[in-house]
Amino acid sequence: MKILRRATITGNGKYLPPEVMTNKDIEKIVDTSDEWIRSRTGIEKRRIAADDMTTSQMGYLAAKEALEDADLAPEDLDLIIVATVTPDMIFPATSCIIQEKLGAKNAAAFDLEAGCSGFVYGVSVAGQFISSGMYDNVLVIGVETLSRITDWEDRDTAVLFGDGAGAAVMQSTEKGGFLAYDLGADGAGQDALHVPAGGTIKPASEETVKDKLHFIRMEGNTVYKFAVKRMGKASLEVIKKAGLKREDIDLLIPHQANTRIIDAAARRLKLSSDKVYVNLPEYGNTSSASVPIALAEAKEKGLIKKGDIVVLVAFGAGLTWASAVIEWNEERG
Repeated sequence: MKILRRATITGNGKYLPPEVMTNKDIEKIVDTSDEWIRSRTGIEKRRIAADDMTTSQMGYLAAKEALEDADLAPEDLDLIIVATVTPDMIFPATSCIIQEKLGAKNAAAFDLEAGCSGFVYGVSVAGQFISSGMYDNVLVIGVETLSRITDWEDRDTAVLFGDGAGAAVMQSTEKGGFLAYDLGADGAGQDALHVPAGGTIKPASEETVKDKLHFIRMEGNTVYKFAVKRMGKASLEVIKKAGLKREDIDLLIPHQANTRIIDAAARRLKLSSDKVYVNLPEYGNTSSASVPIALAEAKEKGLIKKGDIVVLVAFGAGLTWASAVIEWNEERG
């Protein structure tokens, strides 16, 4: 069994629901305006899943595209990791449902929950399985149906979130690949971004439904301050671990939550706008799906070439943060 192999991404995929909800549409629901939303978040549109579209179905569609991109059959997969805060059900794991949809009969499967940091956490976990030699082919999916847990009468959160899925196939490589990861959490901030009910603290009841406790609650200022501090710091930490410098970064792919947060991270890294990928205006905050969607889009647009140093960074509920740096190389070892 090989040990200490390096992992890389060999295939990418994404899925965005066709229905678009614009800021003008939001104006009809809550007391807000297109100008207010744009100036404070940078968001212009978001995608909303159809009533019959599930988290597992979106994840499946993104995964199918990633497998095709990697030229890998579903039965070749050893492991499926799904990062989500909006699973189909409390259990079984959404990864198991996607496994069945794909026909990935040889794959182990589990879900990972780290809020919006979930996908970057997921690639770090997948990287360890590959580096140890335990698995060769791992599929990591970030997918969210946040419209189902959004209170559309709450102007502070209704303007922010959208639905979507992104996926990446990871395999071993002899050159390049993931160079370092940096993960962290601060549980003292757990109440800053959460869904109060539905777990064991407040099981679902007539009262929790009436009080709208199954929807996202957020302390905006707390989350904003945390994100501004952590996004840049986590990026600096991971490039340091990789033995690199800020000027070595060719592309930063940050969690798409707020343009002011992204701009603050870019300034900390002294990166020009052409080295930071942003699709937030089109999709809003898709939580764990935002980084893999952005990564797939950047690749589609030819913004990533072999040998490029790409940094992934995110923050999320928990509160959590995660970053990873990859020397882009889609060739298997």
